[in-house]
Amino acid sequence: MGKAKRRSLHLGINNQISNLSREDAVERVVSMLKNPDEYKNDVYNLVTLFGMSAEELLEAGAAYETVMSLKGIVME
Repeated sequence: MGKAKRRSLHLGINNQISNLSREDAVERVVSMLKNPDEYKNDVYNLVTLFGMSAEELLEAGAAYETVMSLKGIVME
């Protein structure tokens, strides 16, 4: 993980995590999407920070409708 991502995570996206791999971030986003009201800002921050694609999220188990609702922020 590069210095910029590590710094961004340290500044408050997920204070409890110091190092987060891309795979862990995808799994975390999918679990957060199951309860969108509580984690809305964290989902957007992680998706944009890692530049996740819709295909990645779908393969990890996210619902199609939920991923399509993120159409403006997920990579094509």
